Formats: sequence, C-alpha cells, structure tokens
Amino acid sequence: MTSAEFAGKVAIVTGAARGVGKETVRLLHRRGARVVALDQRQEVKELPVEFPGVHSFLDDVTDEAAAQRAVRAAVEVFGGLDILVSNAGRSLNKPITETTAQDWDAVMAVNARGSFFFAREAFRAMRERGGGAIVSTGSYVCTVGMPEGAAYAASKGALAQLTKVLAVEGGPLGIRANLVAAGVIETDFLDTFRSDSRAYLASFAGAQPLGRVAQPEEIAEVLCFLASPRSSFITGAVVPADGGFTAM
Repeated sequence: MTSAEFAGKVAIVTGAARGVGKETVRLLHRRGARVVALDQRQEVKELPVEFPGVHSFLDDVTDEAAAQRAVRAAVEVFGGLDILVSNAGRSLNKPITETTAQDWDAVMAVNARGSFFFAREAFRAMRERGGGAIVSTGSYVCTVGMPEGAAYAASKGALAQLTKVLAVEGGPLGIRANLVAAGVIETDFLDTFRSDSRAYLASFAGAQPLGRVAQPEEIAEVLCFLASPRSSFITGAVVPADGGFTAM
C-alpha cells in the first residue's frame, strides 16, 4: 500500500482515542492524510505525540456544536474536508424489559444523533470541496437481531439507513457514504458495561466461520478502503466485516 494514498486529503475521525478509531488515525496518517481526531477520552490528547501533525481535541459527539467545531478545525487548520470516519459508538446489553428511557437515549445520542450531526456538517464542507467520503462504523446487528440489544441494534439500524440517505443525496455532489457492519472486535469497548468482557468476547470466537474475533486494524483497513479512491464506485453500501457471521 502506497504511503501517499491519502496525500492532500483531510480527514476527521471520531472515537479516535482507542481501538478501531486510533488504528484508523494511524492508517490515514501513515498514508498521507491530515487528520483531525476527536474523542471524549483524555487519551486523544496523546495522538499528536504518536502521530505528528494530527490535530486532536477533547469533545463529545452528542453535542451538536462538537461537529461544527471539528469541521471548522479541518477547514481552518488543513484547508477543507475530504473524509469523515464516524467511528464513535456506545453499546448496551440489557433485556428490553430492563432497558430504560435513559439507556435508550444515551445509546441513540452517540450512535444515531451524533453521527447525524457530523454527517450534516461534513456534507456542507464536502459540498464546497467538490466531493468526499463518509464512512461509518456500524455493526452486524443492523441486519440481524441481537438478544438484549434493543437500543444498540436500533441505533445501528438508524445509522445504516442514514448512510443510504447520505449516498442518495450526496451522489450528485460527489459525496459517497458507506457503512462497515463490523463483527465482534478485540477492544476494550465492552469493559465499561460488562465485568466479564474478556470471556464474553472469547465466546464469540467460534460463532463465525473464521473462528475468531476481529482485530481493530482489520476493521480500520475496511474503513480506509471505503474512504479511498479504490472504492470510487461504492456508495450506499452496508459492507460486512464480521468474519462470516451474517453468512450463516
């Protein structure tokens, strides 16, 4: 892979401090992109040290103004915006009878509402740029049911449909939009709400044909492919990266 694949391109990555988000920042940076990285975790401040030239800041994707600040930073610091990787996400595992209104709103606020804010602001900047690519980190649960996943599955389903609308509206503007329907990934994403997160992750290893869970860099590679000119005729797609789980 050429290191100049994204030369001259400007990208925003949300949920950039760890896991898939950080790997995506790493790949984009290594391949020539100028990157604005955003997260509500303090670790996001360390990214410019590890990846010189990355512009990072602490912010919350559920805040409408955060999307405006991020896009403004891309335009003012780097001159425009070509790529949005909407990776910030929140999960929840609860039976539907135990899922509260607060649970529902908290998950929707990040996965659907926040993604909408960033897509809208990116659209405006990309329209001025003459086109661009919006790629979202979704989940296999946008196409299949997941027990104890009412809020999470609904939020990722909303994101998948938003992606299709972005593709239809963006096509005449040169803006592509796609979603990666990721499978289970070896990250600390589950640690915040499951005390048995390591064992829970391991339990998925045999649930798909590849016999293991994904590594963050594997999902980041798919995100970068969909952000690149190599996928220039792909838009409105929900691309599975789930080890074959939804093929069964």
